[in-house]
Formats: sequence, structure tokens, C-alpha cells
Amino acid sequence: MSQISYFTEEGLKKLKDELHHLEAVERPSISRQIAEARDKGDLSENAEYDAAKEAQGLLELKISKMKELVSNARILDETQIDNSKVFIRSKVKIKNLKNDATMQYILVAESEANLKEGKISVDSPIGKGLLGKKVGEKAEIKTPAGSVKFEIVNISR
Repeated sequence: MSQISYFTEEGLKKLKDELHHLEAVERPSISRQIAEARDKGDLSENAEYDAAKEAQGLLELKISKMKELVSNARILDETQIDNSKVFIRSKVKIKNLKNDATMQYILVAESEANLKEGKISVDSPIGKGLLGKKVGEKAEIKTPAGSVKFEIVNISR
């Protein structure tokens, strides 16, 4: 059973553009590399051929996974999302109750996550711990550094 993933229009377009690049640019490039290696003679001792075939296999696997992701993608209508709880696309300000540090994150799909931009995946430990919480609620989240308690300070779009 395939998992439905939610994207913004921008995120889905980015994913489709990357898929198109893999199919239109990368796939023909690897095919040329295989043909060039094949032209060099004996395939049983041809490291270039083996490397190109392995790269082709990895590329085809990546293309296959991306096609499945695109086929199960749904565009998120942000106007229909309830701001009273943390959901995907929520901008959440949280406070670490141990050291009073505050952080702000936007919860996004795994493929859109980018920590430098403050975007964390809803599938990450922090994302999972925040989902469904309301302002003022506390969340105890198990992180690689141990268990951390956060308080939801603000939720916005």
C-alpha cells in the first residue's frame, strides 16, 4: 500500500522538475556511458561498464521511487487547515523547557525538509511530537540527544 504525501504546489513542482531532469538528462547520459564502455571491448573485465550499469540501476530505482511519490502526492489547500493545532505546513514556535531557548519551524513533507530554511519533516522526531498539539501544550520528544520537553508558544501559517 502506497503512502499519500502532502505537498505545497511549489514542493510538488520541484519534485516533478527533478523527476523530469532524471528522465530527460541523467538517463540518456548513463545510456551513453554504457554504450561507450561497451565499445571498448571485453565486458567481463570492463570496470567502466560495470560502474555505468550500477549507476543506471541506482538511477532507475530513484526514478521509480520518485514516480511513486508523485503519483501518491496530494496538494495541500492551506486555507482549509485548522490553525488551532499543529499540522503539516504549520509554522510553530516552540520553547525548550530545559534551557528556555525558543525555535521556530515549519512542518513540511519529508522531501521538502530543509533545516537551513527552518523546515522540518512531519516524519522527524520533533515533527511527530508536535503534530496535533495546541498552543500552551507541552510535548516530550525523544531526540538522539535524549528526551526533551517543549512547549508550543505559537502556531501560524
